[in-house]
Amino acid sequence: MAAAAAASPSPATSPRILLAGDANGRLHQLFKRVTSVNQSTGPFHALLCVGQLFSPEAGDGDGGGEVAEYLEGRAAVPIPTYFIGDYGPAAPRLLAKAAAGARGFFPGGIEICPNLFWLRGSARFTLHGLSVVYLSGRQGPGGPGCYSQDDVDALRALAEEPGIILDPHGYDPVVAELVAEIKPRYHIAGSKGVFYAREPYVNDSAAHVTRFIGLANVGNKEKQKFIHAISPTPASIMSSADIHAGPPNTTLSPYISPAKSVPVEETPKRPAEDADLQYWRYDVKKQRHGEAGGNHLCFKFTSSGSCPRGSKCNFRHDEEAREHYNRNVCFDFLNKGKCGKGPECRFAHSLSDEGAVRDAKPRSERRRVESSCWFCLSSPDVESHLVISIGEGYYCALPKGPLVPDHVLVIPVEHCSSTLMMPVEAEAELGRYKDALDKYFEKQGKTAVYFEWVSKQSRHANLQVVPVPLSKAASVKKIFHLAAQRLGFEFSVVNPDGDANHGRELLRSEYDSKSSLFYVELPEGSVLSHLIDSNEKFPAQFGREVLAGLLSMADRADWRNCKVSKEEEIQIVDDFKQGFREFDPAE
Repeated sequence: MAAAAAASPSPATSPRILLAGDANGRLHQLFKRVTSVNQSTGPFHALLCVGQLFSPEAGDGDGGGEVAEYLEGRAAVPIPTYFIGDYGPAAPRLLAKAAAGARGFFPGGIEICPNLFWLRGSARFTLHGLSVVYLSGRQGPGGPGCYSQDDVDALRALAEEPGIILDPHGYDPVVAELVAEIKPRYHIAGSKGVFYAREPYVNDSAAHVTRFIGLANVGNKEKQKFIHAISPTPASIMSSADIHAGPPNTTLSPYISPAKSVPVEETPKRPAEDADLQYWRYDVKKQRHGEAGGNHLCFKFTSSGSCPRGSKCNFRHDEEAREHYNRNVCFDFLNKGKCGKGPECRFAHSLSDEGAVRDAKPRSERRRVESSCWFCLSSPDVESHLVISIGEGYYCALPKGPLVPDHVLVIPVEHCSSTLMMPVEAEAELGRYKDALDKYFEKQGKTAVYFEWVSKQSRHANLQVVPVPLSKAASVKKIFHLAAQRLGFEFSVVNPDGDANHGRELLRSEYDSKSSLFYVELPEGSVLSHLIDSNEKFPAQFGREVLAGLLSMADRADWRNCKVSKEEEIQIVDDFKQGFREFDPAE
């Protein structure tokens, strides 16, 4: 049977592309599925395969198995297929024979049999109007099946904002740097064994968004998706408005711009990670602090919380910027990313160094912060319908935009910047609240993760409490350590003995109120802490972002994406109260 090539799309239409994960030699199953999809919902113009095409195991006689049947003409490839996973025991021999006559540079691939193209090394080519960039091979010390520094450098020279990047691995620091630099519209990856389509994210200094798609292995036992279809319009025929348009679930970029290029030979080797941790890089959104961008801020709104021009104002009304401003961050720094006054400025020039005002009183005595603080029960701004339980020193409340329905906050009644600074008797009450919450979540088959970001600013403390399924409890520690590695720091284990109460005692005795700190109390009792340097750009939502990745709900990492109506908030609080009443220490 001859292979039939798919017809090219007309210039006015978008090409229809199929994507596939690691075939691992199972080409019959892959192409059977492709044929079925093409007949039912096609036609499709091409298939792009990421991950490993060849079998990872040597067969009897090393004849190449199913791949050899296609190379020898005994089976036909149904549509034009491009692959980058050119490794496996039989791969060198089969590819050397099939590409024996190929000489020179073939950015669009070497056709090793009808409709099957080998994308070797790295390059950029155009496929039906789409710019495609690929990096073939695995991260490693070099040799067959591994990409080289030359391959990486070639991409930097050739690629500028392509339509699609093909990546054989879900996480690789070299590829991560390339993606952050090149800013593709689509990033396709394999080799993690799971399917994951991340919500689109914005790129720095680029108009378009990027969509990440990780694909499972062909024929995987978990029946996760290994075929995915896309139909991107070539940028050359898109209007400026369409290029700039972002879907409502667009998030911030998950990448932090590297300070310098990462040489291939210096990239660290990472152990295989649990399924819960795979694609963490794409789950978790990292704030890019300290960079100017977008429209300028409205000073009136930022400083006072209101603007007489309302929706007609030409400047940006940003609640988060206002929060930072009220925490003594310099307005010019928020607005432009820098301040002309330099060291003479009396206000903070870092979002993780908020409140560090030099030789000056806080703005209007912190704007009488107790009267305007969201968390002070005496404040007219407090949303009392969110309150679940009130004790003597602490109260429990639903947060705005909870990560999960039972996500709660334990908050000091008095205005205090950290739960670590509360009196001893209040610490005892906090322990009772934690015991009650642990029992409440245990009844639901869950366990609690507690974390707090303690900033030098004098904001109102809140201890975040997020329940996770018991099945994921063992992964919490791993994913926090992994997240720390991604941000370039290591957690300190406060209490190696695993006694959570002892851990808090040590934190309370060692905490310096002039420092910023993040700590997390893990389900097994260990406490991890990180002392934040004054110049460190630490994400304010770090704890929430990490758990959003663990729970596979990256779209909820930003609380603003999770806001609900007041009526829904009241219902959530009522439901929580009913279940929590038997454990509530304030009852």
